[in-house]
This record gives sequence, structure tokens and C-alpha cells, in this order.
Amino acid sequence: MSDIHQGGAVATSAPPSSVDEGLAPGDLAAKYGLSVSGARPGLFEYVRQLWSRRHFIVAFSSAKLTAQYSQAKLGQVWQVATPLLNALVYYLIFGLILGAGRGMGKDVYIPFLVTGIFVFTFTQNSVMAGVRAISGNLGLVRALHFPRASLPVSFSLQQLQQLLFSMVVLVAVAMVSGSYPAMSWLLVVPALFLQFVFNVGIALIMARAGAKTPDLAQLMPFVMRTWMYASGVMFSIPVMLKDKPAWIADVLMYNPAAIYMDLVRFALIDGYGAENLPAHVWAVAAGWAVLFGAGGFVYFWKAEERYGRG
Repeated sequence: MSDIHQGGAVATSAPPSSVDEGLAPGDLAAKYGLSVSGARPGLFEYVRQLWSRRHFIVAFSSAKLTAQYSQAKLGQVWQVATPLLNALVYYLIFGLILGAGRGMGKDVYIPFLVTGIFVFTFTQNSVMAGVRAISGNLGLVRALHFPRASLPVSFSLQQLQQLLFSMVVLVAVAMVSGSYPAMSWLLVVPALFLQFVFNVGIALIMARAGAKTPDLAQLMPFVMRTWMYASGVMFSIPVMLKDKPAWIADVLMYNPAAIYMDLVRFALIDGYGAENLPAHVWAVAAGWAVLFGAGGFVYFWKAEERYGRG
């Protein structure tokens, strides 16, 4: 028996006959129908393989969510308590001390702030989990053959599940502040769906980048903090920038994090009307989702053969 090496893969075949001795390894593999182990499938085949692993993706995300706070005495309570405590800190600093809620009453600013924290945290955690999706699971990647996109998709689904737990508190905050269930609340569903697609796409992009450059995980907290301050999580962008050139406010309002936050705010908060939203907001939200969802998936797929090697 002899081994044929090609592209980092090993295939075993019967001893070549004398007529095969002059053939290059690649030609010899082609002659006997051998293929590279772990070769990247076509895009549609890759989608099919990923869909066939959907049960694994759901189970893996649920297991990671359960294990996340398994060592804490309060357990899953921290899924809601962490963003809520962040909102309290930001309210004390930005709401009371810096007056970032000027132009809004307390009944609007408190749910405005809490919604911003919860929705932005959804994207932030998806990005951070995506960075480590491959580099932090090399043992799994090297031991089993499966579509590597399963990992960043699963981590994004985990963050969606965590957000849905948090929505219970968000709804309570909105109702205490005077916003009661209405038909507009149903708009939360398409808004979060579009954000989830966007998050999956950006997680896939960061997963490929993080697999090549693990140190990216150390840089991303600074990037995400800058993104948070530029997205109007703690303040209304039009109000804070009313004395600045209009294009600055437009750039900040049309960034995807701000778009998805404002859509959820508009759906849940009675005093947050359409005048606070940029023009064509739903079209922009769908555009960001398609651009990053499809683009991120293709970008990740193109490097499928390289994950876990080297």
C-alpha cells in the first residue's frame, strides 16, 4: 500500500502498476478517483450540509447557553442581570450626571436606554463569540468533519436565545414606563430577525479573521466600545448632534447597530415616534442584513479548507 499526499490530505490506494510510476501525485489521484480530504464543497452543497446539521447547531447553542453561567450561584439569572446592571450604570452616568436624555422624559429615556443596551449587546456578543468561534474550538474543528460555519451560526443563535430571555425584562421596563402592548410591538419580530441575519454574517466574517489572527480577540473590545458610543445607545443622535453638520448624524443613524436599536425602540416605546427614525429605515435594515448575511457566508465559505490547519 502507498500514501498519496495532496493539499494536506492523505489517501491510501493499491500499489501503482508500472504504467503509473511516471504520473504526478495529482494525476494519479485523479486516475483512481481520489479526492482531497476536507476539500471545500460547492456553495450550494455547503448550504445543504449546513442545513443537515441544524439540529446540532440548535443543541450546541443551547448547551453553551446553559453552561455559560453554570458556575454562578444565580445561574441563568445573569443572562438578564448583566445587561440590566449595565443599563443602570449608564443611566446614572449618562442620564443623571451628563443629561444625555435631554429632550426626552424619564418615561421615554429609561426604556430608550434599556432597549439600546439589550439590542446592542446582542450584536456585540455575537461579534465577540464569532472572533473565537474557530480559534477557540480547534479541538472540535480538527477532530470532526462538519461545515465550520456551524460554529459562528450556533454562537449567534446562542446570543439570540439570551436576548429573548432579556426581552421579558425589557417588556416589563416598557410597561412600567407607560408603554403598553400594542400592534406596533409585533414589529419587534422582523426587526430582531433582520438583526439576527446581520449578526450571523458579521460573526462569520470575524470567525474567519479570528482564525487567522487570534490576537484580534484582544482588539475587538475596544472596537465594540467605540461602535457602541457611535450608535446612540445612551443618547439620541439627532439631539446630541443638532449643532453639527447633518452628514455626521446621518452616518451614525444609518449604521446597522443604530438602525436595529431604533426599530425596536419605535416598536416598544410609545413616546418614540417615526420622526426619530431615518428615512427608508426598513429598507436599510433589510439591506444591511442581506449584505452582511450573504456576503459574510460566502467570505467564510471560501476559507473552509484552511480552518484548523497550521
